[in-house]
Amino acid sequence: MREWPYLVMLVLALFGVAFTSITRQPMTLYWFLLAPFIGLVCVITRWPVVKSRDQRLELVWTQVLHWGAVLVAMNLLYVADVGQTMSTDSRALYVLTLLALGTFTAGVHIAAWRICLVGAILALGVPAIAWLQQSALLLSLAIVVVVGVGAPLWWYYTKESAPAQ
Repeated sequence: MREWPYLVMLVLALFGVAFTSITRQPMTLYWFLLAPFIGLVCVITRWPVVKSRDQRLELVWTQVLHWGAVLVAMNLLYVADVGQTMSTDSRALYVLTLLALGTFTAGVHIAAWRICLVGAILALGVPAIAWLQQSALLLSLAIVVVVGVGAPLWWYYTKESAPAQ
């Protein structure tokens, strides 16, 4: 139960990239809501450890500034001149990279290894998603070959093992 916020962060980020890749639609609002959500999880994670009011205010303000900077960097990807130079897929991967970096560094700042781990997993997801996008045609071809060879063999062996009438 304690791990659910970290899993939700991971699932939401990967869902955003997958949805963007499939629909080829930029999801600007989605990304701009996800970053503060991750910031909120960071504050909630560190809150019980921080005892004084001043430390809690510092925690909140450092996270607001940190995720504000991430949001500004993300916004730069959606500025018309910048956005026109890249595809929707690449923009989604760039946003995921920014989220990964922001999540990892936020985890370092609040000394939360689980948040650092989420950031590292998101970072590893960037090349994995790029590879899957590039190799989708190859994977599709492999599936067609397996089905093309396997279906006749399956049909032949099931027909042969059927009782004669």
